[in-house]
Amino acid sequence: MKTKNKIIVYLSIFFLIIASIIIGRAFINSKIDDAIKKARNRPIEVVSHTVIESDFFQNIETFGTAIANRSFSIRIKKENIIKSIDFNKQQIIKKGTIIATLKDRNIIAPFEGRLGKREITPGILGNNNSIIATLDDSTKLKVDIKLPENYVGILKNGLKVQATSDAFNKIFSGEVKTVSSRVDPTSRSILAQIEILNPNLDLIPGILLNIKVIYDERKSISIPEESLILQGDNKFVYLIDNNVLKRKNIKIGIRNFGKVEVLSGLKIGDNIVAEGTNKVRNKARVKIKK
Repeated sequence: MKTKNKIIVYLSIFFLIIASIIIGRAFINSKIDDAIKKARNRPIEVVSHTVIESDFFQNIETFGTAIANRSFSIRIKKENIIKSIDFNKQQIIKKGTIIATLKDRNIIAPFEGRLGKREITPGILGNNNSIIATLDDSTKLKVDIKLPENYVGILKNGLKVQATSDAFNKIFSGEVKTVSSRVDPTSRSILAQIEILNPNLDLIPGILLNIKVIYDERKSISIPEESLILQGDNKFVYLIDNNVLKRKNIKIGIRNFGKVEVLSGLKIGDNIVAEGTNKVRNKARVKIKK
């Protein structure tokens, strides 16, 4: 009888422990579910962006060597110089300025520009008793470029040009001035000449320039690249409507300087998620970060 009572006691304790574990797990799971629900209902902080219209364009990239707008050079024998401007100062001189007075004549500047000189290497074109005086009008620079023939339908006079150089952290503006009427049958390219504005004379003749010929300029709806989400062939953003997110599929065009052109799916004034797209989901509640 005692043995039977012991078994009953042990079984009672066992089932009590099992029941306690089950109840405990149910209580813990309930708390976890409550925490998850609260987390889901808690607004997610995001950075928003109001959709605007921006400038977009396409460009053709190439390079070329800068040529002075006007150049003048003359070889002078040193023994014939009576008086001259200091060629080493590379100074700007006015049109009509006497560059050098020689024994038999004066050398006069035909236009305003920067004066310089180039020494003649001994054994080339005579000896080192001569110098070559140079005068360059570099307020505008010319650059001859060659582009593949498939750009014939795009290339035309007046197209905007952006030029950059490794020597300067700035963009120089210009335009296409002339376009050849023929394609080179050997290289299958077309020649064009562009003009770069250089009012501060930063650039000098002979410098290599990186060229962008701008075309197909237009204004379009734009969004920051950070707003765009790609999933396979799908492209979408999260639209913010009364602090609730709505997934919005869009069609995009080109990209310029961190902006994405939107062809359809959004309108000017729409409010979208700009930062934090990796931590949100469709229909989630959000809080706009100030």
